[in-house]
Amino acid sequence: MTPLERRSSLALALIFALRMLGLFLVLPVFALEARKYTGGDDPALVGLAMGIYGLTQAVLQLPLGMASDRFGRKRVIVLGLLVFAAGSLLAALADSLGGLLAGRALQGAGAVSAAVTALLADQTREGVRTKAMALVGGSIGLMFAVALVAGPPLAARFGLPGIFGLTGALALAGIAVVLWVVPPEPARHADAPRGRLADVWRHADLLRLNLGVFVLHTVQLAMWVAVPAMLVQAGLPKSDHWHIYLPAVVLSFVAMGGLFSLERAGRLRGALLGAIGLVLVVQAGLGALAVGAAAPSLSLLGGLLFLFFCGFNALEASQPSLVSRTAPPAVRGAALGAYNTLQSLGLFAGGALGGALLRWGGAPSLFMVTGLLCAAWLAVAWGMRPVARQAAPGGR
Repeated sequence: MTPLERRSSLALALIFALRMLGLFLVLPVFALEARKYTGGDDPALVGLAMGIYGLTQAVLQLPLGMASDRFGRKRVIVLGLLVFAAGSLLAALADSLGGLLAGRALQGAGAVSAAVTALLADQTREGVRTKAMALVGGSIGLMFAVALVAGPPLAARFGLPGIFGLTGALALAGIAVVLWVVPPEPARHADAPRGRLADVWRHADLLRLNLGVFVLHTVQLAMWVAVPAMLVQAGLPKSDHWHIYLPAVVLSFVAMGGLFSLERAGRLRGALLGAIGLVLVVQAGLGALAVGAAAPSLSLLGGLLFLFFCGFNALEASQPSLVSRTAPPAVRGAALGAYNTLQSLGLFAGGALGGALLRWGGAPSLFMVTGLLCAAWLAVAWGMRPVARQAAPGGR
């Protein structure tokens, strides 16, 4: 990468990181803390409030991406982060579950993922774009891991209002990065070729990747409707959940080095399938623990969460990179917009589905459904074609 490409990649990954850290901080504690609010005794409503921001993101991801084509990427990103900060403030001031739901919905209306990834594509050459996209994907996985470690002690000290206040501050910090750190936008040309969204939906491998990110985030959100309570049942107070999360997260990032070795060897498809398989194994294991009459084993829960983080982090780093490599150049922006839309829909579906399943059939039913989703995903992804290795600039 050139110095300008490194600056752009790191700055835009930082914007993603600041925004996603705020979103993820509530994940390990929301289902427990929301019970303290008026209306918090309804698991389905708690799950809806947990995932509603994914629905509003999904609705606005493509429109805001298209607006960034017309009015400029940075303007749309700043506007989206301001809306996200306003939603965080609304959630921080809420005194009922309905207020939390409204705040989370407004947070999701700041849907800037497509605009950020489009700006990253604008500012990097094709030969290094995969590396740049993997950096962004890795930042999302890292923030998820950090949030799972930091969320429980922050909630114990400051509660959900404090976490949402911090989330708003992180969004404002992201605006500062956009204005003063991200390099200027490249000039646009009215005659530049534009692809059609229909070309994205007709591309088989892009469809597989879009299905994959939908299932991954559906499973991720649904899991965390039940996992915090399972840790409490295993004898670990919520303020000490980081005792499980921290070792699992650190060890999973050590294991991430194998992903890049497989990519250099041209085995990225195999790494993708293996990561999906890990997530599937985790759902089966959590389901088995939930079925047991006795309290779940803390050591087994820790081992399963380590395996989940290994699979999740690998998928978050590799799938956006695969989209950028698989999409024809003329529809790369549309492909990234569709990918982010399906990601957001998965977040909404996971929260809503997890809450409904927990109320209907308890944790065993929840993990049975997430396991079936992963099995279907693995079957669909199996037909994906190997991705050719890209030469570095200059043929090196």
